Amino acid sequence: MYRKITDYLKAWKESSRRRPLILQGARQVGKTYSILEFGRNFYENVAYFNFETNPGLNRTFQEDISPAYLIPILSHIAGQTIVREKTLIVFDEVQLCERALTSLKYFCEDAPDYPVIAAGSLLGIAVNRADFSFPVGKVEIKTLYPMDLEEFMLAMGEGALVERIKTSFHSDTPLPSALHQAAMQLYRQYLVVGGMPECVMLFADTKDYILIRHTQDTILAGYLNDMSKYNNRNEIKKTRLAYDNITVQLSKKNTRFQYKLLKKGGRASEFENAIEWLCLSGIVSQVYRVEQIRKPLENYRDIDAFKIYVSDPGLLCAKKDLIAGDILYMTDDLNDFKGGMTENYVNVQLTANGYRTYYWESARGAEIDFIIQRGGRLIPLEVKSADNTKAKSLKVYMDTWHPDYAIKLSTKNFGFEDRKKIVPLYAAFCI
Repeated sequence: MYRKITDYLKAWKESSRRRPLILQGARQVGKTYSILEFGRNFYENVAYFNFETNPGLNRTFQEDISPAYLIPILSHIAGQTIVREKTLIVFDEVQLCERALTSLKYFCEDAPDYPVIAAGSLLGIAVNRADFSFPVGKVEIKTLYPMDLEEFMLAMGEGALVERIKTSFHSDTPLPSALHQAAMQLYRQYLVVGGMPECVMLFADTKDYILIRHTQDTILAGYLNDMSKYNNRNEIKKTRLAYDNITVQLSKKNTRFQYKLLKKGGRASEFENAIEWLCLSGIVSQVYRVEQIRKPLENYRDIDAFKIYVSDPGLLCAKKDLIAGDILYMTDDLNDFKGGMTENYVNVQLTANGYRTYYWESARGAEIDFIIQRGGRLIPLEVKSADNTKAKSLKVYMDTWHPDYAIKLSTKNFGFEDRKKIVPLYAAFCI
């Protein structure tokens, strides 16, 4: 399956200023698969080391972490000679060995012609909580997210449709009705299946939603296991409670996160560490409210007002135990959840494209779902789960802040009217 990360990795390989790369992301998003496929296609061989399946590797890094010492030993362990520029060295689950992370500094300084990629599922937590020396300024860091809708469509063999969607997005011209309906169907399938590569691969082969749900449940169980295995004992219960409650809060009309809904009398001081753990693990992301629409947006965020979205739409639906048919046909039974689910989907696509997302709320309650910086301009995004695109909040925003244009995401076909770019939900990956 094609992953966009491959293009990034090729540019990294060819860079004259290449440094060791850390590829982070939640479990099961395809880090190991993407790295190994890249290595097989662009290097003569790959020396792969997994600190989870081979805990004895830790002892090697406790003795000496200079490349001169490590490379002969790693060659012996891998059963092959590690050759400059021809062998890709891969450290997987590197968060389990602090010294291996520190060694990247010396690969950068003393052995830059040995390409090294380190990958880890809980690196955000390891880096934030550990006491070791992190190689600041000596590594590149890239986050891999679940597959976006474009990658999903490509996996379904819909490359021609993807190109038509991109053309319509840039020209603001509607797709032919049949293609629009086909793309909407793929969008709804993506909501059910999500972007976890294993689920996408299974769906491409079988179209079996029951099998997909079983796989998603296994991934969710792995996340719960991580919460117990890699979390502070006092925080485990709070972290699980927060994670379980996120999907409940997305069903509310106001999706702003409220601590009091976690438990009666719940406060930030009690649950902020739990939420930080979930964010650092890559399982969820926070979107903060901004009080002023000025650059940089980060300067104007309200740290006490935020929304939380799940990193994968398929896992969100699995966590809610939603029936595939209800999503594919958008039944009325989902009316309370459609808005939150659609916002969650859009945030996943924007995050995968590298945007840092925010939202805005007026003193009288008018709300814009997302504010992003696109092409140097601050652009509001209004998200609707259906084709009802009447948006009073967007009018309030545009009258207040006078953006160059706005983006309205809904089930309507492409267009441009009254300084509003109309984008169907399936084309969110184009933004």
